Amino acid sequence: MGYRYDEGGPTADLTVDTWGATLEEVFKQVAIATFSAMTPLDKVMNTYTKEFEVEGEDLGALLFNFVDELLYIHEVELVVFSEFKVEISQDRTTLKAVCYGEPFDLTRHEQGIAIKAVTFHNMSIEEKGGRWELRVVLDT
Repeated sequence: MGYRYDEGGPTADLTVDTWGATLEEVFKQVAIATFSAMTPLDKVMNTYTKEFEVEGEDLGALLFNFVDELLYIHEVELVVFSEFKVEISQDRTTLKAVCYGEPFDLTRHEQGIAIKAVTFHNMSIEEKGGRWELRVVLDT
């Protein structure tokens, strides 16, 4: 289970590749990669919990709606998250998330990349040889 930023992605965007044994793991890694780009997560204390649920007609829409909701919560509530629990329904149309973090504090958190939105551009979610691989492009 892990993630990396692909340097060969579109200019002015952040391409994230994740991998893991389950869909939940790769979705969780996207969330970690997204917030890691915003601020180093080692300084984020988990004093705040946020739960939400999103739906999507397929895995791509489910991923888009998940990341979109994370970005919305970040913008509206001014919080950063460092840990995530993700549960995807059997039919892969509903995702429940529990996110742990805290309000962003300039005195303790470094400002990283500002992520404006998630895109469908070059998005892929595939199972290969018993592991899941996911790619998503974030508009910065």
